[in-house]
Amino acid sequence: MLPFHDDLTIDEASFRRHLSDVAAVPGIAAITINAHASEVASCSFDEQRRVLAITEDEIGRKVPIVNGVYAEGSIEAARIARMAQESGASALLVFPPGPLTLGQRPEMAIAHFKRIADASDLPIIVFEYPLQGGQGYPLDTLLKLVAAVPTIRAIKDWTPQVPLHERNIRTLQSLDHPINVLSTNSSWLFSSLVLGCKGLLSGSGSVIADLQARLFRAVQANDLAEARRLNDRIYPTAEVFMPIPLSTCTTA
Repeated sequence: MLPFHDDLTIDEASFRRHLSDVAAVPGIAAITINAHASEVASCSFDEQRRVLAITEDEIGRKVPIVNGVYAEGSIEAARIARMAQESGASALLVFPPGPLTLGQRPEMAIAHFKRIADASDLPIIVFEYPLQGGQGYPLDTLLKLVAAVPTIRAIKDWTPQVPLHERNIRTLQSLDHPINVLSTNSSWLFSSLVLGCKGLLSGSGSVIADLQARLFRAVQANDLAEARRLNDRIYPTAEVFMPIPLSTCTTA
């Protein structure tokens, strides 16, 4: 998370303390910045560059840094990707452009990611949004995308429908060059991991990184009793951060 002062300037001292706290958690493989939890949509290019500079200075020698690429157009996305590589990031998390809500074709996604890959050779994590909003990539598009852009190594899967989420996991992780699926379904991480996700990339990790890391290790060790115990501890926090609207529930 990115803290701010009352005048909406970045609270750098608090941010440094927060970064150090999260990076010190055993089991953390990387820290993601300039994403939803760090208010990337409200930060200018210069602010995003400053966030990465602070992060690199504070924890860059301890853990890899994943930098978000949040832009409405491909040219700006490429500029952010180039800046991230030059500033010390280890990987990119690429958000889908907003105009995709008006309609998309596979060629659009491929052109967008190719321009980013031309600007930076860092590994790319594709942020897979829910399909119903128009910004998510259908599985056929994802398969064409990973075939066309070799630097794509993983997806951050925000697919809320369990069958579609499982299909992504089974299909992408069984390719000749497997694409890891990282769960960001913060309200049901336990279920998502049991389906076979290779990791977590969840904004709620900013406050429960220790529980998430322990949950991941328990599932990987097939210790489902411990995983259920940890999930019971995570559940109240998930209810606060990611409540399930009653309007989405049905009764028999």
